Amino acid sequence: MGKLQVGILISGRGSNMAALVEAARDPAFPAEIRCVLSNRPDAGGLDFARERGIPAVTVDHKAHASKAEFEAAVTDALIARGVDFVCLAGFMRIVSPAFIERWHDRLINIHPSLLPAYRGLHTHERALADGVKLTGCTVHFVRPEMDVGPIVAQAAVPVVAGDTPDSLAARVLTAEHRLYPLALRLIAEGKAKVVGESVEIASDAVDETARLFSAA
Repeated sequence: MGKLQVGILISGRGSNMAALVEAARDPAFPAEIRCVLSNRPDAGGLDFARERGIPAVTVDHKAHASKAEFEAAVTDALIARGVDFVCLAGFMRIVSPAFIERWHDRLINIHPSLLPAYRGLHTHERALADGVKLTGCTVHFVRPEMDVGPIVAQAAVPVVAGDTPDSLAARVLTAEHRLYPLALRLIAEGKAKVVGESVEIASDAVDETARLFSAA
């Protein structure tokens, strides 16, 4: 079986994109990053991709008359580069149900909470306000409802005394950088599969994912 051919969508510096790119530089990694695409020409992550020899593509949403035209251009750009699987990594555009259907079960996202808790924005502020003792991050397949979809993997991060939204966000981001490559690898290896509206993890991968549930 050949490697999964991946496109990564970003809007900014793309630190999760960088984590995926670095993981994929290992010849044993079962996915290849075919391109990094941004809706913003000035996205810092595009330079990161170029410096590593990965095609850096801009599809500026402002240059298209409608969301449908923009998303069609994104899909065309991905297909032209041989992409068959898409990772959202700080892509600051809400994708339409039509785009999600076009990439059904081939589109994943990472969110900075333990879904279904704290969907949407300001996750760390809300977690601190509620006084929770654990938060974290989630990789999930994308569905039309925001931050909903079959969960591939999660990593838990403790909330500590004196945490601010920024300090908590930094620790969660460190966990994200470990979790996203793991989730992509499990999918590419066929060890994480959507069955109905949940993800089944192969028995030989369960222990590996469990180790990240306590990532600090």
